[in-house]
Amino acid sequence: MEDPIQLKEEGNKYFQANDYEKAVQSYTQAMKLNKDKALQAVLYRNRAACFLKKEEYAKAASDASRAIDINASDIKALYRRSQALERLGKLDQAFKDAQKCATIEPHNKNFQETLRRLGANIQEKLRIQFSTDSRVQKMFEILLDENSEKEKREKAANNLIVLGREEAGAERIFQNNGVSLLLQLIETKNAELILAAVRTLSGMCTGHKARATAILHYLGIDNICMWMSVDNEEISLAVCNLLQTITDCLLGQGKEEHHGKEEAVVLDTKKDLRMITMCLLDMLVSKKVSGQGRDRALNLLNKNIPRKDLKDHDNSRTIFVIDNGLKKILKVVGQIPEMPDCLPLTENTQLTASVLLNKLYDDLRCDPERDNYRVICEDYIKSKIDPQDMDKTLHAIQIVSGVLQGPFDLGNKLLGMKGVMEMMVALCGSEREIDQLVAVEALIHASTKLSRATFIISNGVTLLKEIYKKTKNEKIKIRALVTSDKTILYSVASALVNCTNSYDTKELVPELVQLAKFSKQHVPEEHPKDKKDFVVKRVKRLLKAGVVSALACMVKADSAILTDQSKELIARVFLALCEDPKDRGTIVAQGGGKALIPLAVEGTEVGKIKASHALAKIAAISNPDMAFPGERVYEVVRPLVSLLNTERDGLQNYEALLGLTNFSGRSDKLRMKIVKERALPDIENYMFENHDQLRQAATECMCNLVVNKEVQERFVADGNDRLKLVVLLCGEDDEKVQVAAAGALAMLTAAQKKLCSKMTEVTTQWLEILQRLCLHDNMEVQHRGLVIAFNLISADKELAKKLVETELLEILTYLGKQEDHPKKQHVINIARDCLTRCIDYGLIKPLSQA
Repeated sequence: MEDPIQLKEEGNKYFQANDYEKAVQSYTQAMKLNKDKALQAVLYRNRAACFLKKEEYAKAASDASRAIDINASDIKALYRRSQALERLGKLDQAFKDAQKCATIEPHNKNFQETLRRLGANIQEKLRIQFSTDSRVQKMFEILLDENSEKEKREKAANNLIVLGREEAGAERIFQNNGVSLLLQLIETKNAELILAAVRTLSGMCTGHKARATAILHYLGIDNICMWMSVDNEEISLAVCNLLQTITDCLLGQGKEEHHGKEEAVVLDTKKDLRMITMCLLDMLVSKKVSGQGRDRALNLLNKNIPRKDLKDHDNSRTIFVIDNGLKKILKVVGQIPEMPDCLPLTENTQLTASVLLNKLYDDLRCDPERDNYRVICEDYIKSKIDPQDMDKTLHAIQIVSGVLQGPFDLGNKLLGMKGVMEMMVALCGSEREIDQLVAVEALIHASTKLSRATFIISNGVTLLKEIYKKTKNEKIKIRALVTSDKTILYSVASALVNCTNSYDTKELVPELVQLAKFSKQHVPEEHPKDKKDFVVKRVKRLLKAGVVSALACMVKADSAILTDQSKELIARVFLALCEDPKDRGTIVAQGGGKALIPLAVEGTEVGKIKASHALAKIAAISNPDMAFPGERVYEVVRPLVSLLNTERDGLQNYEALLGLTNFSGRSDKLRMKIVKERALPDIENYMFENHDQLRQAATECMCNLVVNKEVQERFVADGNDRLKLVVLLCGEDDEKVQVAAAGALAMLTAAQKKLCSKMTEVTTQWLEILQRLCLHDNMEVQHRGLVIAFNLISADKELAKKLVETELLEILTYLGKQEDHPKKQHVINIARDCLTRCIDYGLIKPLSQA
């Protein structure tokens, strides 16, 4: 349609039919095609009417204004703008428009009534405004008067905070020199008044970018950071919240307020955000900042610098911090609390700094960015290593230790720097306790990679034992013990991974191998001892030697010794041991099932997946009551559900479904647990899979789950295709899928009569599928089909009548007339039950009466 008049008429019809969205579309299309000014004004005012109905008042006011620009005396446009402005709270402007309408049509009662209402509302607003202004003034007078009673002061402070959280109250405080007065309260150095002032400012900034920017500039970021630096937890936290609120506004986060035309004012916030970031980075290395203040600065950087969503390609804030503040963060990480020149810290400061290092590293998008990060770290560490100044060198080792607690891969690269590992071991031999403490702590974090662990075993274990014997410092004693135990445990786990060949290996594509050989490139060849036969033999020998008991003991080790990396290695070994179904009973008997549960819950992502997969292998074929006795079985459900994920491979999906099928057949409490873990949507998704085995496993699992009442209710609920899916699966060619789907449908129709009638509505193929089930060669499928037919007949006489009028009656009669036979008696009996029910309804006559 290209005629604007026709489009306008179409829009009018939509408007009368209350379809405002389509009316807007028609008017908008007409505007694009129209060239007549008078018609354009009509289109704008009509669209304004739609926006009023849709409660989009800013748009309604804008469209009405455009109509008025074309025709200043357009009474409909004036009145619509008045209505929109009233809703936006702009009563004085709304009153002016209503006044113009009353002038043009002085006898219009509607306009006169609107004027009276708006006049009364304006008077009330002014009364409240003047009242609010006087209240604000009175509050400040009480708060700034040192002679005011304590109770009055507290009440005034609380009222001010409440007022600052309301948009109208915040604006009155702001307009009446309130920020200056709040600054005076902060300067009193009275903790209660400072808290009241800061919390009021937070309320005033919330969701209002322009006001937040003005307050930031008036107070000054240096002052805000100085207040956050104080050694008072409540004040430090309140100021931190204020700065976070301001940052949210500058980033465009938090609640959004619509301010009509004021939205058009564009504020460039990048400069302010960088100024805030620089001040926070400066706080990290200032001796004037308290430990709590330093923690607040780190928390703000952690929250606001890295991207929230990695799909957002802009990581410029992270790059800015790395270029301007990475060395400052490293300085915090490298602090040694026992040394006199240490910055004020809390027990969480250095760990929070390590977390920030990790988040910044993870936020980098490419190798050049990561290389730049690494080079800055290496240069900073090199600048600290000085053989003539042991204190400086200690800081370098402490930095490496801190990075290992953050971006682990980068920490390992820093450990590879020339002389770093040697320096750690050498410091263990120092007579100074501080040297020993820093070195042993660093070795704890360094021992989670095989090459480092081997180096420590070769060069440092003897020294660690000597330290343990000689030192009286309990901190050093414990760390020396942990380092040696941790290193040995990691090394043993690594050796077992090698024995079971359970590292991830990439499959070599034969064509690419040939191409590489042709181009004379090196092609890594599989070691003869890594071939499957050799690996299987080693696994069998390990199982015979009782390796599962040893692994179970390793899992029980103290958390300081059992690192996430060690947990991953143990999980890999368990998964390799579980490969042969015949060995799984031995693994369960030696405590493997129990040991796998914590590995599936805590550790690296890879480690948790490997442990969950091993649990799935055990759960798929074992008696759950034997493998996971007591309440332990419920802890296994979540790891199994975690494998129902498209990011996991098909085998993991399949074995998890087998495990859940086994569990769901045990008890209703287990079925309920599976439902609570939100596994149902995932199981349903796998019922759609093209892969036959996955579809079969998911359908079998659902067959067990439909016994649960909550699952049945989900099938009964409107607006879903669950029942349709099960009915269609009954018509599949795959017999195993048919058995499971027909079983599920038989149980559902037996438990819920509503589903019997619903089954006939979900698909036109239902009758054909039911007849095929009742004639199936597989007696298990046939019996389930007849049970479904019996349930439908029993549910409702009308439904039974519908079935009797089809070929199903002939099928039932044929089966019911057959001679008794022990192998198929259950099929014959259910067919006869169906016929008996039809006779009871009077739909058919007994054979003797026919």
